[in-house]
Amino acid sequence: MDPMTQSAQISSSQGLADGQNSAAKESKMSVNDLIHWRDPKKSGVVFGVSMLLLLSLAAFSVISVVSYLLLALLCVTITFRIYKSVVQAVQKSGEGHPFKCMIDKDVSIPPETFRKHVDCSLTYINRALKQMSRLFLVEDLIDSLKLAVAMWLFTYVGAVKRFAHLFLVFFQTQIDQFIDVVRTQVNTTIAKLQEKLPGAVKRSKTE
Repeated sequence: MDPMTQSAQISSSQGLADGQNSAAKESKMSVNDLIHWRDPKKSGVVFGVSMLLLLSLAAFSVISVVSYLLLALLCVTITFRIYKSVVQAVQKSGEGHPFKCMIDKDVSIPPETFRKHVDCSLTYINRALKQMSRLFLVEDLIDSLKLAVAMWLFTYVGAVKRFAHLFLVFFQTQIDQFIDVVRTQVNTTIAKLQEKLPGAVKRSKTE
């Protein structure tokens, strides 16, 4: 191999490594910004969506949550499409499809972008595999004991999640029972009021 080809390969590999390092640094900075609430709006949105997703997963299955999300998205887009069609028909305007700019937009992933993200993900995967091997093969006894304690604590987290699910089911049952009691009381009150009404009014009510 001639020196020019070898130097070109070395420069290209260095450029790829620099790109991976810069992408990793940017992703790490963005995650740190979200965790430390440096941008309250973004962190609040992420926190709210995460809590809503966790509560949904605690009450429903993953398939149900995904189906409801896609159904909600379809309802929004279909409603907006019908609304714009009615407005265009009334105003006799030729604006066309309301999502035309998005439909014409190229949503395909370029091969370079895909390879860059795959390489970046491969770096994290290799790092995680190396760390798991080090912990489970007890290279450092203290770190392995810390992992064991963390896994033991996660068993309690799982139990708490199960308890939260049972609590939600119990709470829903109590709500249903309360609604039944209120409905019975309302019907009883209406019946008593009808008994106290004059005879003509009672007959008109019964008819």
